Amino acid sequence: MRTLFFLLALLPLVACSGYEIKNLAKSDVDLVADEFIDETRAAVRMLTVKLYLRNPAELRKIPGMTIEGRLAQLRVHRHQLDFPELQGLQGIDAMNLAFDPQYKGDRVFALVIGLGSMLREAYSFKTEMFIHNQLQPEVLNTSAENVEVLLWKLKNARKPNGEHYLITHEYQGVVDNLSFERLFGELIILQKMMARIAGDSSDRAVTGAVHVVSRVFIPLPI
Repeated sequence: MRTLFFLLALLPLVACSGYEIKNLAKSDVDLVADEFIDETRAAVRMLTVKLYLRNPAELRKIPGMTIEGRLAQLRVHRHQLDFPELQGLQGIDAMNLAFDPQYKGDRVFALVIGLGSMLREAYSFKTEMFIHNQLQPEVLNTSAENVEVLLWKLKNARKPNGEHYLITHEYQGVVDNLSFERLFGELIILQKMMARIAGDSSDRAVTGAVHVVSRVFIPLPI
């Protein structure tokens, strides 16, 4: 009861200062997580634009579709990214579609929906965190490892005819765009940093001991 009276007494001060009332229900880790969630989603949107600019044929597989249309789909679906176009596949299942020789759909869309939904899953599909929410360091670390696998696949996985499934940093044997690596590196660092912060806040060690050998995506340990 005292806590309730204290919070009610704070409301006028909060309103005057511009501080959002909802932040009273957030720990420092929650506020940091909110920033990380925003940053990861912004990075996925940026990746979407860059991939379509380099792979315009993928966008043309859906008549009338535009890059802005794809970005709008990401914005509208604030939680889970569930699309009939991908038969509801999300996470690593959707990412694997982008490297499936038999897949005839938009590989860029499959990749960004898979990546975006996996990163959202690492934050329990929440757009922001509160005190009663709890992040899992192991899940965040695994998501970072999967981003590393994705970067490796984009560089090394090829269609039966020898072409890359999607053009990123290399075209016709020439490395001409390192911005993709920087963007993926940002995502990896964000997830690993958040894993470390979440581990420290709960007094659990985060070793990052998962080492990718088979170059396959790992299900998040939820």
